[in-house]
Amino acid sequence: MPAAPDYPASPDETPVRRALLSVSDKTGLIDAARALVDLGVELVSTGGTRAAIAAAGLPVKDVSDLTGFPEMMDGRVKTLHPVVHGGLLGVRDAADHAKAMSDHGIGGIDLLYVNLYPFEATVAAGGDFATCVENIDIGGPAMIRSAAKNHGYVAVCTDPADMGEVLLQLKDGGTTTLELRKRLAARAYARTAAYDAAISAWFAGQLGDTAPARKAIAGTLIQTMRYGENPHQSAAFYASGPARPGVAGARQLQGKDLSYNNIADTDAAFELVAEFAEPACVIVKHANPCGVATGGDLLGAYQRALECDPVSAFGGIVAVNRRLDRKAAEAIVEVFTEVVIAPEADDDAIAVFESKKNLRLLVTGALPDPRAPGEVFRSVAGGFLVQSRDASLVLPGDLKIVTRRAPTPAEVADMLFAFTIAKHVKSNAVVFARGGQTLGVGAGQMNRKDSARIAAMRAGDFGLDLTGSACASEAFFPFADGLIQAAEAGATAVIQPGGSIRDAEVIAAADERGVAMAFTGVRVFRH
Repeated sequence: MPAAPDYPASPDETPVRRALLSVSDKTGLIDAARALVDLGVELVSTGGTRAAIAAAGLPVKDVSDLTGFPEMMDGRVKTLHPVVHGGLLGVRDAADHAKAMSDHGIGGIDLLYVNLYPFEATVAAGGDFATCVENIDIGGPAMIRSAAKNHGYVAVCTDPADMGEVLLQLKDGGTTTLELRKRLAARAYARTAAYDAAISAWFAGQLGDTAPARKAIAGTLIQTMRYGENPHQSAAFYASGPARPGVAGARQLQGKDLSYNNIADTDAAFELVAEFAEPACVIVKHANPCGVATGGDLLGAYQRALECDPVSAFGGIVAVNRRLDRKAAEAIVEVFTEVVIAPEADDDAIAVFESKKNLRLLVTGALPDPRAPGEVFRSVAGGFLVQSRDASLVLPGDLKIVTRRAPTPAEVADMLFAFTIAKHVKSNAVVFARGGQTLGVGAGQMNRKDSARIAAMRAGDFGLDLTGSACASEAFFPFADGLIQAAEAGATAVIQPGGSIRDAEVIAAADERGVAMAFTGVRVFRH
């Protein structure tokens, strides 16, 4: 690797005499350019950026005036030139660098303001392959990286907020500080890394490569938090990947900042409630649904969801899949609730929540599509796991009836409702449901019999009768004991993936008890 040259120490403060501006997003450009001109800074620019500055009546040179070469190849080549990169990379106080700059007529560039071609936005808008390729910036990232490397002398800006910080310092003393230039350099490298990550992910998708040799993940900071899962852990919240309606893009209308655990639970609740076409409510506590129900309206759905486990609902997360109205809001605030998330909320509902200043109210503008493709990440020591989002959907026609008694239409509806919820419960998961309402949820146990037993026990704790209910298991029953537990609790229909070497034993146990059972052929573990 290259040895580090013995350069002079970077100055704490450096003046800005020349700035190169080349931006795709021109928000705030003219104000920034005017401020620089007023400070006596020479402006150099390219293409549309130069035209916009000139149209505002401000003096600006074209980059071709420095390089002696015109823009060419449809703008693909304009800043890839030694005069540009020498002006960005030259170590001003190193004698050999200064001599090279002098010998070759390279003037220093002290400030670079570049934001990149809108590749991410082009992909999000559904651009075709050729259009996306043309929106891959080459010169911009190259200049950003050059300026960031030479942060000892050059300030590099990649968005209007960066320019704002630079202008504040220039107006105060006519120089930028080394501390600021280091911060800007760090942001600049993060920006180019995120840009390259987006391009590599898009290319992998175009090629159908679900496991590329290198996988890059980038995020944009949304929020720093007081702590993570526990007070001794630091935490931050980032947005990443294609936009998906949910907690990351939600507008928070009121309440204190969301915690790490709030965000995780709110995401779990909203992803589940989006599975239902009817008005629905999900109440989540510690990443698991403790009550789920549909209803004729949101008030009815909330009341039925609360019936399943009013104890666990205290301090929980409430998600609904319709615009929140006043009646539902009035019922929700009667129970201490941490977060409420909905696609939208009426003004009357918002007014109701204002009486609970700490309750967080989030609106997302839409529901996430449960069938949409995507990726799920999980960290492990020394690496991370990536898998596709579970976009599975089990329909009545997918069911394989394996018992002598076939389920009634009502039982089929209950089975599918329960299985949908089991997909969002931590394994091992067993869910009892009837009439579009959960009755008992058993989550996270080390064996399936205990999950069934706990689900039945929780139903009994709140006076919910399991007679005639459907029972869903998100993975197969490895033994008959789990099914027997469900049948003894009152379930008359069972839905499970099937596929155990003891399926015949489990089917026989169901037949002995008159239980109708269907196999989905789809396992929906959630670890």
